[in-house]
Amino acid sequence: MTPSDDGLFSALMQRGVSRRTFVKFCAAMAGALALPATYAPRIAAAIGSAPRIPIIWLRGQGCGGDGDALLRAASPTVSELLLDLVSVDYSETMMAAAGAAADLALTETMATYSDRYFAVVEGAVPLADDGVFGLTGGRVFRDVVREVCDGALATIAAGSCACDGGLAGAAGGRTGAVGVGAVVGTDRLVNLPGCPVNAANLTATVVHYLTFNELPPRDVRGRPLFAYGGLVHNQCERRSHFEYGEFVLAWGDEAAQKGWCLYKMGCKGPETFANCPTIRYGEGASWPVKAGHGCIGCTMPAFWDTMSPFYQRLPSPLPFAPDLTVDQVGGAAFAGVAALTAAHGAASYVRQRVLGHRTRRGDQQQPVPGPGSAPPPAEATPPEAPEPAEATPPEAPEPTEATPPEAPEPTEATPPEVLVPTEATQPEAHEPPESEPSRAPGPAEPPVDAPSPEPDPFAPEPG
Repeated sequence: MTPSDDGLFSALMQRGVSRRTFVKFCAAMAGALALPATYAPRIAAAIGSAPRIPIIWLRGQGCGGDGDALLRAASPTVSELLLDLVSVDYSETMMAAAGAAADLALTETMATYSDRYFAVVEGAVPLADDGVFGLTGGRVFRDVVREVCDGALATIAAGSCACDGGLAGAAGGRTGAVGVGAVVGTDRLVNLPGCPVNAANLTATVVHYLTFNELPPRDVRGRPLFAYGGLVHNQCERRSHFEYGEFVLAWGDEAAQKGWCLYKMGCKGPETFANCPTIRYGEGASWPVKAGHGCIGCTMPAFWDTMSPFYQRLPSPLPFAPDLTVDQVGGAAFAGVAALTAAHGAASYVRQRVLGHRTRRGDQQQPVPGPGSAPPPAEATPPEAPEPAEATPPEAPEPTEATPPEAPEPTEATPPEVLVPTEATQPEAHEPPESEPSRAPGPAEPPVDAPSPEPDPFAPEPG
């Protein structure tokens, strides 16, 4: 990369920053952003040609530790990078101007770089009693925050107090302190919690915007995933001692001297999301757990209330079993779900085998249909075939019990009224009398000299 007259790289070269130092910084930013090392040249190209971004740094209700962390940042130092990467045009802590001159610097920056500057807010925003607990230049701090953040391209809430109220918003507070998101919304807000904020995460957020022209991906709380996407516990150098059950039981004991796990001394690493074990502080030299102090969970919401007391374990999720930890309860729940799943699978297998055996034996019992299966066919006779009559042809009317359809009722003394045919008149013997209604043709009657036909089964017995 060659220096350009209007780019950041040229400004860094003029301040004595070597190319080697600049490349090391770009590689460090790629690591902070959780990007592969191959992104370092792209970051270098983007930063080298980018103009300095103006920053308006507002300080609200807090201890001021976030601004001090920025000033004490190393590798790169503020003089080498931060004050060249960005132009802090307004900050009550770092600017020389005061009074009316400071107010003029604020209004000129907002007018000149409208929608092109970053607004960084440190400290909480008090709202109680119409915000009188926080005044800047005689104005309520809440109104100043709204005015500055509305004209910024993005807002960065630096530190836990700016994210959710921090210590000022803890239980018992009287100022009604809230985070910046409760005042300006969260569309263009990046929350960087921590007590104090890690200056490397602040720098990486600006570098991400310069490289990709967009804010970094964030979680539901507005925290960048590159910095708050993993548990402290999973990245801690004392994690192996936790797995082997090697814990410090008293400050200064032999286990503490050996660097064993601080979980039983109140470390909140298993419940805290942050990149402290990998980014660290003091030029990457150390962080609280490595120095022998447990994590207090300062990157989590309302940590002053939810994570205290800091030197004791969090309350057990089961009041009747205070010795159980969250990890043990989670493991037991997982094992219970796995056991129920296995039992359900075994029961389903046995049920299918039993139903299959019944089907092979010809059992008429149908299996219970499962969800989405077709209903079993009904066991019924074909709907088209009617039942035939017992003694009547299909075309003839159904006879009754008392009156046979073919012949009059016979008596004992008188044979059935049938005309005795002669040889000449045999063909007419089968014709019914004219007075009788027409009947369906029946079977041919036998000749007269043939033996008498069998009596009609439907005729009543003679009395």
